[in-house]
Amino acid sequence: MYDLTIIAEFEAAHQLPDYPGKCCRLHGHNWKVEVTVTGHELNHLGMVMDFKELKTEVGKVIDNLDHYYLNDLPAFKTIPPTAENIAKYIYDTLANEPVFQKNITVRCVQVWESPRSAVKYCPHG
Repeated sequence: MYDLTIIAEFEAAHQLPDYPGKCCRLHGHNWKVEVTVTGHELNHLGMVMDFKELKTEVGKVIDNLDHYYLNDLPAFKTIPPTAENIAKYIYDTLANEPVFQKNITVRCVQVWESPRSAVKYCPHG
């Protein structure tokens, strides 16, 4: 099995209204996102997937978050835009793309909201 990981970044603001501390106020982060996909087979080029293609697919999702107030987005109207929920949103969105339905699957998504704080979403352990 092969794991491929790319890193993407976006900037966005959010607030956690029910949080008992400073995060209940509007604030922003320079988010870092690590996406890992996995596959068993190599294509004719000797790759599971071209990094360029993986970056493009992740970029499509990140573009829907970049420079937004996350609380206003449809994905976060009923759940707070915590790092955990953002990681799951990115995972679920990518996992539903046709390119990740066959020989390549999304293994996990890790979201960093600061250089020292991250959450990793891996639904299969």
